[in-house]
Amino acid sequence: MNIHNNILYGLLTAGCVSISAALPASGALTADDYCSPKLSAPAAIKEMRPLADGETFAALSDNGRAIEVFSYRTGEKTGTLFSLDGVKGDIKIDSFDGYEISANGKKILLWNNSKKIYRYSFTADYYVYDILRSTLAKVSEKGPMRGATISHDGRMVAYQRDNNLFISNIDYKSDKQVTEDGKLNEIIYGTPDWSYEEEFGVLNTMRWSADDSVLAFMRFDETQVPVYSFDEYGYYKGDNSETPLYPESFSYKYPLAGYPNSKVTVLAYNVDNRTTKEMDLPVDGKYVPSLEFDGGGKNIMAMVLNREQNHLDLYKVNPASTVAHKILTETSDAWLTPETYQMVKYYSTSFVIASERTGYRHLYEYNYEGNLLRTITSGDWNITDYYGKDDKSGVHYVQNTMKGAINRNVAAVDRGGKVTLLNNEEGTESASFSSNFRFYVRKYSSASIPPRYTVCDNKGKLLKNLELNESYAAKYASAPRMEFFTVPNAEGELMNAYVILPSDFDASRKYPLMMYQYNGPDSQLVLNSWKMDGLYYIASQGYIVAAVDGRGTGNRSRKWASAVYKRLGQLETADQIAGARAIASRPYVDASRMACFGWSYGGYMTLMELSASNNPFKAGVAMAAVTDWRFYDSIYTERFMQTPQQNQSGYDEASTLNKTNDMNARLLIMSGTSDDNVHFYNTLRYTSKLNYEGKIFDMFVMSGFEHSLRMTNARTQLYRKVLDFLNKNL
Repeated sequence: MNIHNNILYGLLTAGCVSISAALPASGALTADDYCSPKLSAPAAIKEMRPLADGETFAALSDNGRAIEVFSYRTGEKTGTLFSLDGVKGDIKIDSFDGYEISANGKKILLWNNSKKIYRYSFTADYYVYDILRSTLAKVSEKGPMRGATISHDGRMVAYQRDNNLFISNIDYKSDKQVTEDGKLNEIIYGTPDWSYEEEFGVLNTMRWSADDSVLAFMRFDETQVPVYSFDEYGYYKGDNSETPLYPESFSYKYPLAGYPNSKVTVLAYNVDNRTTKEMDLPVDGKYVPSLEFDGGGKNIMAMVLNREQNHLDLYKVNPASTVAHKILTETSDAWLTPETYQMVKYYSTSFVIASERTGYRHLYEYNYEGNLLRTITSGDWNITDYYGKDDKSGVHYVQNTMKGAINRNVAAVDRGGKVTLLNNEEGTESASFSSNFRFYVRKYSSASIPPRYTVCDNKGKLLKNLELNESYAAKYASAPRMEFFTVPNAEGELMNAYVILPSDFDASRKYPLMMYQYNGPDSQLVLNSWKMDGLYYIASQGYIVAAVDGRGTGNRSRKWASAVYKRLGQLETADQIAGARAIASRPYVDASRMACFGWSYGGYMTLMELSASNNPFKAGVAMAAVTDWRFYDSIYTERFMQTPQQNQSGYDEASTLNKTNDMNARLLIMSGTSDDNVHFYNTLRYTSKLNYEGKIFDMFVMSGFEHSLRMTNARTQLYRKVLDFLNKNL
């Protein structure tokens, strides 16, 4: 249930051409204009890669056939790193899906023919481009690869195929198999299992030392992890292809709460003598959520986290001797949030890491002996991203919540700890800095302003407008708007909240209310940033749409988030109902016509609320809902609940299956049959219990669709169904 995916956004090519959705020729906004991810998305700038000189960046050409170089200062094109049309030699390709530039800037790793595995992972064909010679070399002729990573000097590529690890030497055209016992659903080398990818955001564990003499990587033994299987029915794509008579079956290792996890080990391969050693780390029954080399590129920095995820040790490991030295320990009386301890950067003589030890997330600098050198930030606010340090000035650049939890601002922190906001606007601001921190690309939006992309210097001074989304803003000028306020929770504490009002809102009228929620631990819905999705479509059809961030949600105090520890669903339900009642007290809301709607954890919240004794809702919609935490994956669930063996009463109280008898509103429950995250089984178990108890409900099943519904017209259909259900029941 990992809802975060940090994607490096990029600069535009010359002339500031952007990637944008087509605008309608005329007429009112349609359901697709609101709900379709393709049509409702604002213009975005192309992916950038800061180059080593600090003055330039790389970006794709307009036609996607070249990687070009541009100046930060002027935005003008200054050169070309790679072009499909300029490749010399016998090996040529027609397209590429992505690229990685070697650290020395002499080679480019390219890939194409990508095929998705899970949410983020994929297999592909990989090539290395020699910038000086303009030639391509295929990394391997033996089939698709996963997780390929190029060495600093560009001469070698490490990758995984069929669960084994290989190293291809481009110069010598050799392909060395490093491991032998990799096997599907048993042993994985180099890339993670499903759980690490989904819940720790780990996509690749292969790391090169600075001199490329050592490759560190992880081994996952998932032999004891139970197999999860479900039928793949497929979905109609409009191609009139022949429908198979038998559905396919999809099987993979998925550890439920309390069941065996993958056993992990950290290994180091010496390229020169071709030997592999296991690092001496206490990893039995534990996780390794982060694996990197230190700033000098010599020692392995491995984080070891206990299964309860409330005790983290950071080790410095010598890959030659395998000896590990513990240099930092972090503990919590609840859980340690991955976004916190993975907010780490290793420098030549020290490293910076985040901690919530004071009750708020802040940055701390240590030397490699584990001694605290300085507290970089402090205060009753949170660091939400760490961009890095300018080595010359010693200034650190961060994103923070100094202007309140619903806002994000980029700031500079000087050697004395003074924090200076680079722009003092409320809203959501993020940055992508040049390699020398002299420039950054600023992305800014608010609830009323679509994303704006500009280039600024490191003082926040505007240098160039890249994309202001003016035509997009005009398209949605008549769309509903979001307003922020606070309401009391079940204990009288103030919660951040928003309402989306219909475009033709009339305060003298009474409107039905739809409460939208997620409310998973450390999550956040009420954020002052641009969004245009199906919720706005619902509002455009005459509904008040509202949301509150109750206890358990993130980016406030640690106390606020950890209140739900070991008792998921209880305080969140109370706060959501309190928020709904507070909003329903407004004169323009018809308190007799209220519904709730949630997706994933929010779908779980819908089921909990409809079964609450003080339920104020006439109807509810649950999409891809967890119905019992025993059905969900170990890493996410145990982080907040421990195991079912440790916390049986907590699991029993949190189970919607134990509350169906009290469900006292009309329900629409929805799911995709190919959801590898929150399995369709959750929905089937819940509806089976409702059937047994003689309850009437509505069900909407999407064949072949996964958790986020990004395929075809799925999202439009989902919100059209939600609207139809609300119209019939409210």
